[in-house]
Amino acid sequence: MVHDTLSAHLSAIYNAELRGQREVILMPASKLTVSVLKVLQKEGYIGDFEYIDDGRWGKFRVTLLGHINKIGTIRPRMPVTYRELLRLPEHLRRYLASRDLGYLIISTSQGVMTHKDAMQKHLGGILIAYVY
Repeated sequence: MVHDTLSAHLSAIYNAELRGQREVILMPASKLTVSVLKVLQKEGYIGDFEYIDDGRWGKFRVTLLGHINKIGTIRPRMPVTYRELLRLPEHLRRYLASRDLGYLIISTSQGVMTHKDAMQKHLGGILIAYVY
């Protein structure tokens, strides 16, 4: 039984990238995973993905591009304000390789987005993942 589906999905993506696979199947499907996959696709870390209805929970087929160096969830989930995103304190900086490399993925009141998009929109939210 999977307790944290997002963590399991991001681990599967990372492991498939390490093995050099071109695609990965993620199951069970969840709305949060769809939102994170859209962000990863928008930023160019993954290719296309599709939902496969298997009559149960559903699955995703994700095309990998080989652009991910590290990806994972942030546990425990941390609330972050707009001002914290501006100065990026040490406890947040440890998830990224450098200040301009990679993204923190944040769940905000306007949806899931990267920390750079949240800073442009003057939003805070809950940190859920990182990628570089």
